[in-house]
Amino acid sequence: MDPKTDKLVRRVAIVTTAVAAYFLLTQDYGPNPNALDPIKKAINSAEAVVKSYIFKSREEPRGKEGGDTSITHGKGQ
Repeated sequence: MDPKTDKLVRRVAIVTTAVAAYFLLTQDYGPNPNALDPIKKAINSAEAVVKSYIFKSREEPRGKEGGDTSITHGKGQ
């Protein structure tokens, strides 16, 4: 197998294993705060980064327009 493909497959396998372990560990806790909250925050942060990277060109025009109007409305003007 190509070294780049092999490296990608290994990384995907590691991430998948970590996510599966996280879901198995947290299935009994539900929404209550627990020791795994930092991991949850890291996963959500990574998810946001990946989404912003993948959908960057689609979100920028809407984000700029929506950001300006939300700022003026958020100040109570």
